[in-house]
Amino acid sequence: MNRITEYAPAKVNLTLQVVGRRDDGYHLLHSLVGFSGVGDVLHFTPSSELSLKVSGPFARGLKDSAPENNLVIRAVQALSIYCEVKQGVEIHLIKNLPVASGIGGGSADAAATLRGLARLWEIEGLAQEQTRQLALSLGADVPVCLEDRCRWMEGIGEKLSIGPELPGLFTVLLNPGVAVSTPEIFKNLNGQFSTRKPKPVSFSSVDDLSRYLIEAGNDLQRPACEQQPIINEALSKLKQQQGCRFSGMSGSGATCFGLYSSFENAEKAASAISKERPGWWSVSTNVI
Repeated sequence: MNRITEYAPAKVNLTLQVVGRRDDGYHLLHSLVGFSGVGDVLHFTPSSELSLKVSGPFARGLKDSAPENNLVIRAVQALSIYCEVKQGVEIHLIKNLPVASGIGGGSADAAATLRGLARLWEIEGLAQEQTRQLALSLGADVPVCLEDRCRWMEGIGEKLSIGPELPGLFTVLLNPGVAVSTPEIFKNLNGQFSTRKPKPVSFSSVDDLSRYLIEAGNDLQRPACEQQPIINEALSKLKQQQGCRFSGMSGSGATCFGLYSSFENAEKAASAISKERPGWWSVSTNVI
């Protein structure tokens, strides 16, 4: 088989409630997750050995990563062991998304690797539940990234259900270029957990969705902003732009998102913020 290409779209936690904690320390989540029209790209080429090349605007963020910590490498190894595949693969990862930024870049890459290798190696008979368990062994966000469609995500990430019908979402993703410590953010919740919000089956408009997002929120946003106050500035920049209906933070940050009344407004917002803050990552896109 010739080269296989897979797309790894950015994950956007439209809401994120922390509703409890297991005895092993893992937190229990209740999150509405969508996926954007921007992401990393992975090419898979048959080879007798395993190799990984990384390029793109955010490749530098992975250059010091040890192979055993790279989710793409771990996904290859996990699938080859599970399915007893003896083949290698040459992988080219084009890193378009900021690293460790709350939009599941590494998890999306791992999920795309599982999908791509299943095609390249012509693996048949792998049931959805088996694939989900394999994905979960790589990280809590990998199962939802495997499906890359709007989903309710619960438990530690392993419980997925079909998400609501979303209106057309014209979005700006904005990252101020700072790192956050996810363990510290969870620690600073101080054991205060939320109550699960209802799960609507659809939203009639962006304003209808925005009202729900305001009510549900992201429990990690407050501690993340306390750790990196510049996140507050990013949220404000999004909200100040014409046509913004909602601004929030994805995951544990630092990437934020704004929802706009039209794609034209989203494009203008991304452009305006890029001019004001040229060192920030700002892109207009859609979310499904």
